[in-house]
Amino acid sequence: MKAAVYYENGAPSVLKYEDVEDVKCHRLGVLIRVEAVSIEGGDTLNRLMGPLVTVPHIVGYQAAGTIIEVGSEVTHLKVGQRVTTVNGFGSHAELRSVPARNAWPLPDGMDIRAAAAIPVPFGTADDCLFEYGKLQKGETVLVMAAAGAVGLAALQLAKRAGATVIAAASSDERLAKLKDYGADHTINYASQDVVKEAKRLTNNKGVDVVVDPVGGSTLQKSVDALAYKGRVSFVGMAGREGNKLDVSNMMVGNQGLHGVFLGAEIMTDRAHDMIQRHVNDVAAGRLKVLLDKEFALKDAAAAHDYIESRKAVGRVLLIP
Repeated sequence: MKAAVYYENGAPSVLKYEDVEDVKCHRLGVLIRVEAVSIEGGDTLNRLMGPLVTVPHIVGYQAAGTIIEVGSEVTHLKVGQRVTTVNGFGSHAELRSVPARNAWPLPDGMDIRAAAAIPVPFGTADDCLFEYGKLQKGETVLVMAAAGAVGLAALQLAKRAGATVIAAASSDERLAKLKDYGADHTINYASQDVVKEAKRLTNNKGVDVVVDPVGGSTLQKSVDALAYKGRVSFVGMAGREGNKLDVSNMMVGNQGLHGVFLGAEIMTDRAHDMIQRHVNDVAAGRLKVLLDKEFALKDAAAAHDYIESRKAVGRVLLIP
């Protein structure tokens, strides 16, 4: 099979398009022919500094396609079924082998490209808001990096839950597109003070929940923007800088900071069923996936470079 692989960590240029040995179907898994790959922020971080589980290594969490083989102990999926999948690596390829538990069936007629971009972003956003953020109707949510995949999902889910939603992103151009995804207010954190704006928009109260996929210096701003009893869901290191956090005021504010990692619970019934609901909601038009740009699989290096330019609004796809 063809795949985008690398032999060492580094910049997007380490990615090479090569022939590699076909992956095999596990007795508890399925083998799919990949039709669309959604490149996640974690994919670019893993390429830069993550472990090479295999050499050459095929990076990638998410891909959707058609099942071409089913493991001997799998009974709920069948050959010919279209699914979206998640696994620790291996999405940037023509074929993908995943545990059957990590494959979600697609409703008839669903766009395979949109399906590829659902499990990790929507599952993560849901956990940030509800499982750990404990969001309630009428509260206010601040979404950092709101033009990214988790951010776009969080905007929609928070708005649907009856929250007031503040979207923060790095340019007015990106922010202009977020009104259609649930943003009531926007903050350009390249030109505005996020904390001051969040306080101003809430009559100096602060926000009840922050979804922060950025980390680093942004995490301090997330904490500082909180209301009394506010909660931060910290879910990523997109900023690629270390966290230096002063939490001294959190105690007097009875505030909370919760790390969120969907991967730790991806195999649970709770997470599996929650993701399937999101797949069904996107298929029915109740939620939306914003697709920014498509690249051929052979151009994976260019796709990673484009993502790291921070020009994308929504998902960047690879098409084998």
